[in-house]
Amino acid sequence: MARVLVTDDAAFMRMQLKNIFESLGHEVVGEAENGQHAIELYNELKPELVTMDITMPEMNGVEAVKEIKKDHPDATIVMCSAMGQQQMVLEAIQAGAKDFIVKPFDQERIKQALEKIF
Repeated sequence: MARVLVTDDAAFMRMQLKNIFESLGHEVVGEAENGQHAIELYNELKPELVTMDITMPEMNGVEAVKEIKKDHPDATIVMCSAMGQQQMVLEAIQAGAKDFIVKPFDQERIKQALEKIF
């Protein structure tokens, strides 16, 4: 079981991810609506996994990954992207993200990503 921080600017997407993680037996310990908030919550909660949306206001997911990885090189981050964001996904992976899942979220795909990471 992993402690998860869910980051997405859309409350509906956070709720969807939270439901999927909980149904897979994981605990969602926090939710952030932008990259800056995700960094603050990461430092406070020290989750074992972060899901990071790419396109968000204030600070995007790629920048947030770079910031979190700078202070916590062992952080496990999975990007969440819409179709057509391949370039940003690549940047995030280069910045240290472990994997990515594409919206709309599919429980089976998330399960596979978790098995690969853990």
